[in-house]
Amino acid sequence: MARAAKLAYANQGEVLRQAREWGFDRVRHHESLFEPPFALEDTQAYTLAGERMIVTAFRGTEPVQIRDWLSDASTPPWPGPARTGYMHYGFAEALDSVYPGVRDTIAELRDNGQTVWFTGHSLGGALAMLAGCRMYLEEPRLRADGVYTYGQPRTCDRILAAAVNKGFPDKVFRFVNNNDIVPQLPPEPAYTHTDTVRYFDAKGRLHTSMPLLGTAVDRARGLTADALAPAADGVRDHFIDSYLAALERNLG
Repeated sequence: MARAAKLAYANQGEVLRQAREWGFDRVRHHESLFEPPFALEDTQAYTLAGERMIVTAFRGTEPVQIRDWLSDASTPPWPGPARTGYMHYGFAEALDSVYPGVRDTIAELRDNGQTVWFTGHSLGGALAMLAGCRMYLEEPRLRADGVYTYGQPRTCDRILAAAVNKGFPDKVFRFVNNNDIVPQLPPEPAYTHTDTVRYFDAKGRLHTSMPLLGTAVDRARGLTADALAPAADGVRDHFIDSYLAALERNLG
């Protein structure tokens, strides 16, 4: 899923080449240009379909860009799927611009009972999580089998998060890399995360929880790892390649 999330940053030709190498014989691209009141220009995603699984990966954005507009606590809410809680306006509008195409594509390509997966990094992670929410609450027959996100920002209020926790037990996995700044935005308590988290500490070790005190100490350790640029750790830890490297170390 992490490799699929990274592939969302590639051009369409590279996506097609890699899809064939992975054994997916059908590829669809989703793209919509729009002008929300935020520093985003478009939404991009792709869907791969094979005999056994379907994967939709959403593209992210630059860490500095997303950090700047996620810091705006005045962002208005957008009603959640099936009127369940609310979502971040920018994420909801970005997803809404491609969601009908994603939904219809999955409905068309799921012709062999394939499993369905959503993934994404950064902004793409937020869109993957919310796409999973919408499909679960609005299109139960297309309910995803799993959602994997990397460096995902907070996306919704506690009501929608609770609905996801109840409807997707052990199916939504949110990976956080030490001091990655993006998962800490937008500010609480207006927005929150779902429960299931996988946390990489300052030494790259994977944990299945983020205890408050222990995480604070570990993040401080991460900040001091680079004496020349401690403030850059929050951005450096956000890059998708940092997540891939941490995953590979733990798998090894």
